[in-house]
Amino acid sequence: MRLPCLLIVTLLLVFAALPASHAQVASSPYAVVVPVADTSDAQRDQAFATALGQVLTRIAGGQDLRSNAGYADALGKAGSMVQKFQYQRAATGLVLDVEFEPGSVRRLVSRLGVQSAGIKPPVLLLVQGSDGRLLDQAALASLASAAAARGTNVVYPDGDLPDLARVAAADPAALVAVNRQYHTGLVLLGKLRDGGADWTLISGGQPQRWSDQGASADALLDDAGNGLVDRLGKQLNVIGAGPSEGKLWVSGLDSAMDYANLVAILQDDPTVKQVQTLGAQNSGVLLYVKASVPIGALAANLAAGGRLLLQGEPHPGADANLRWLH
Repeated sequence: MRLPCLLIVTLLLVFAALPASHAQVASSPYAVVVPVADTSDAQRDQAFATALGQVLTRIAGGQDLRSNAGYADALGKAGSMVQKFQYQRAATGLVLDVEFEPGSVRRLVSRLGVQSAGIKPPVLLLVQGSDGRLLDQAALASLASAAAARGTNVVYPDGDLPDLARVAAADPAALVAVNRQYHTGLVLLGKLRDGGADWTLISGGQPQRWSDQGASADALLDDAGNGLVDRLGKQLNVIGAGPSEGKLWVSGLDSAMDYANLVAILQDDPTVKQVQTLGAQNSGVLLYVKASVPIGALAANLAAGGRLLLQGEPHPGADANLRWLH
């Protein structure tokens, strides 16, 4: 496979040190960095296929598309959807930075028959080594690679650090700070220890905790990346067989602007087909929602999306509950 000559002419293969900012979450969900052994056509084509697989999973909201008819054929033609690419030098060796044309990817996802739950936000990684110090991007490479291979992006702390204990306890004020700085409701906290690690995943204000054993730090981090994706998949990648409808209660709306912002968020969500206000009480509102995913899954995805929403307490007559944060 060859890219069009014009595209090749216009692209420069720049070999440079990978900037630190590149370790943050990619600026576009259609951009991926994959390792390559060399700059040969065969390596490049394989990298394009690998990158497209990651992007498709990401755009499909984390769903595994490998069994979908036409998937393998699409990967074989990945180069035709590449918008730009660039080789760079990284600490681990040579990498290829690939960005796909968004329209082409979205059309392909549609042709594959995928009903998306929406693109997931990145996961903020707050992982401490056995000495208690926060691990940096280089130390977390195996975790990030395992997650990225399955369509999940990560982001690293930048600037003022959130209070780890308060984030682990799902303290609303701490989660508001994370929402505002990193635009995500997903946080993975970890603490490595001799032969093992303890993990806490915060998704929309709901903590999940587990522990692992491993022979090395890299093995523990690789397992954590896969465990992270598995747990997010069970919670967020719930796709209904058809349209779903139900009642959504949202508390904590202190003004007309809060209500307007909430409605705008729902209307912008690709899974939401219809929203209707049924009633209001104090600072809460009861909404009728028709969506392409179950109402509980919709609430979980909204809370995980970094939109100042957390999953709330049960409310009479509601199928799912959210709490607006300030």
